Amino acid sequence: MNDASAPPARRPAEQALAALGLGMPAPDPADASPHAFPGGGRWRTEIPSCEGPEALAVVLGEADRLDVPVHRISQGSGVWMLTDAEIAEMVAATDERAIELCLFTGPRGTWDIGGSARTDSRGAGLRARGHDAVAGCVEDAVRATELGVKCLLVADEGVLWTLHRARTRGIIPAETTLKVSALIGPVNPASYAVYERLGADSINVPSDLTLDHLTGIRRVSAAPMDMYIEAPDDLGGYVRMYEVAELIRRGAPLYLKFGLSKAPGIYPYGTHLRTLALDTARERVRRGRLALDLLSRHGADGAMAPLGSRLPGLLNRFDLNDEKNED
Repeated sequence: MNDASAPPARRPAEQALAALGLGMPAPDPADASPHAFPGGGRWRTEIPSCEGPEALAVVLGEADRLDVPVHRISQGSGVWMLTDAEIAEMVAATDERAIELCLFTGPRGTWDIGGSARTDSRGAGLRARGHDAVAGCVEDAVRATELGVKCLLVADEGVLWTLHRARTRGIIPAETTLKVSALIGPVNPASYAVYERLGADSINVPSDLTLDHLTGIRRVSAAPMDMYIEAPDDLGGYVRMYEVAELIRRGAPLYLKFGLSKAPGIYPYGTHLRTLALDTARERVRRGRLALDLLSRHGADGAMAPLGSRLPGLLNRFDLNDEKNED
């Protein structure tokens, strides 16, 4: 919950603009999210697009050098683009620091033979086409969790529901967290609540949602939200660093994702993209430092969740009794 004793964050140039007759009304307390992560804290951090052990080493080294706290590291190419040895190395490195490692599951529409995702309308988008694509996602999930991965990235509602059912039945570990990708992120309170009920523990919303959109979502759901503070170009290229304090106030519990605009895509990653992947990994951490510095200057950096925390708390789910009755 909100800490009523904490002083309100200072808005950018608040005093200077007030002196010039350009002050703004005080923020409406009714707009603030009443939610927090379990164990305390209103925001966590995430470094995305970390595509293998070498990029991970760069991220961890830069995080140490720039003193950037990291709660989660995510990868975008997919479990199937990593060897068992590479996954095991990434699990060991993140476990050592109590950082959650999140790997993407299975093939997506843009890597499929279907043409609809390449039309102007984008057709079925990035979702899993057909039974075989769902099977690939589940295969990835089982393999990754057997190697110690505790968080899975999902870009399909059916895959999300299937993996949620799988963890309730012990097919994958019960404490596996499921993260909805920005590629299918919900844009309204009703759809956000549906993703939560389908099993999402962390839901990436598009970075162009307004502050009022976030407030609307928080009136119906406490599920952790992920948001690019700087979005990749293929997701809009938005840079919202000066809004970070207000994004937290409206959207908590919130993962601050430090993406990178004006950088070529690297999915699916291979060593032919090595230099680009390592350079962009390094810069994402630096962008994180810049965002955290802004939070500090505005007096809004004191509500970070404890490092090592990863679980989402008690969330609303669709009833699984119907599934059990079918057996």
